[in-house]
Amino acid sequence: MPRPVKTTPHTLRQSKGGDPLVAITAYDAMMAHYADQAGVDIILVGDSVGNTILGHDGTVPVTLDTMVHHAAAVMRAKPAALVAADVPFGEAHFDFRRVLMSCQRLMQEAGVDAVKIEGGRKLAPKIARLVEAGVPVWGHIGLMPQQVKQLGRYKKYGVTDAETAALIADAQALEAAGCFALLLEMVKPAAAKAVTAAVTIPVIGIGAGADCDGQILVITDVLGLTPGYVPGFVQKFADAGSVFTRGLTDYTAAVRSRNFPR
Repeated sequence: MPRPVKTTPHTLRQSKGGDPLVAITAYDAMMAHYADQAGVDIILVGDSVGNTILGHDGTVPVTLDTMVHHAAAVMRAKPAALVAADVPFGEAHFDFRRVLMSCQRLMQEAGVDAVKIEGGRKLAPKIARLVEAGVPVWGHIGLMPQQVKQLGRYKKYGVTDAETAALIADAQALEAAGCFALLLEMVKPAAAKAVTAAVTIPVIGIGAGADCDGQILVITDVLGLTPGYVPGFVQKFADAGSVFTRGLTDYTAAVRSRNFPR
């Protein structure tokens, strides 16, 4: 079977208005392999690795070294999907040289195709310089999990006309800065529809309704592997957690009853 054509920031940018884009997170080569076999368009090495895999209570503890480590593992699967990695907490707010060096590590050491940066208009000038330096950037607006300690809670955006206007302004500023796509998180569906219509680049939603250009979810949520809280907008497409538990329970019983090894 011929290998699928590699998805790039350029081809993704041109896909606005086509078939809905499918994105998923992955944190190692095994996850990336199965995601790519499923035909997803985008794999995000998310800083959500902190709370999904590493046992933290959020994304803030995740460091650049951690992101490079997990992104490199994903790239070893050689996925045809575009692979983007999160620029972790705080890094995008340092001076330009340091931000560029952070992106350089993710692209050179880990080998990712692009980076994702949380932030709106205030970061647009810095993002424009990154794009000029050859860094493909995926923008992220709406709820920004890296700011949750400052916000105090997770909340929905685009609730008022003013919030919707601010989201549109952020989206247009990031498009003008050269972002090839946007991620829109926890936004009221009507506001998300307005943002999606206001830009010519694809908008990938998470908890943002059905009118974005595509959807992204966390892989452990999709597969039923998240043991704790799962956001209400998530749909579980498998119950892998139960399969894992049943298999390991059977293994434990077989060893203790001396039925394994035979």
